[in-house]
Amino acid sequence: MKNIAIVDIETSGFQNQGGLIVEIGIVGLNLETGEVTDEFDAIVKEDSFGEKHSKDPYGWVFQNSDLTYNDVLQSNNLTSMLSEIQEIFNKYSLGATAFNKQFDFGFLKSRGLQIKELPCIMLSATPVINLPPNPGFRDAKWPKVEEAWEHFFPNIKYEEAHRALDDAKHEALIAHELYKRGKFAV
Repeated sequence: MKNIAIVDIETSGFQNQGGLIVEIGIVGLNLETGEVTDEFDAIVKEDSFGEKHSKDPYGWVFQNSDLTYNDVLQSNNLTSMLSEIQEIFNKYSLGATAFNKQFDFGFLKSRGLQIKELPCIMLSATPVINLPPNPGFRDAKWPKVEEAWEHFFPNIKYEEAHRALDDAKHEALIAHELYKRGKFAV
């Protein structure tokens, strides 16, 4: 069977600005059937998480989802879950990916996780969707999850929840569609 893991994380900001992981969702995707299975879903807290992560320049996720600062404050520490997450990555011998793999995997790998990386879903979708370039650029714009969803599933309404497991499930369906079209190599 061709099974891969799809990962989505929510953070309190960009890693280079001191953002922290606040939620992780992982699903399994059977590339042959399109079946998506839940693997991991947890709100997490990192050691240095505090009130500053609820305000600018942090806290975007708290203003753009139903995840709250208190949800994170009351959650288990990420460090206590790393071995469980690593076991999930190890289980998927073909590897794992994410919609914006560089962002998600940058955080996860900096926390010591080892991931056999597959192509990025977003970058695989870019030439297929072929959005007009951003001003000042020549290449097609990288699509947002909702833009990719609209392209592949125009008759199914979707608004990104910015919750890790829900986002991972939808990103898995986008990856499956790319795979069926021969645009996502494993």
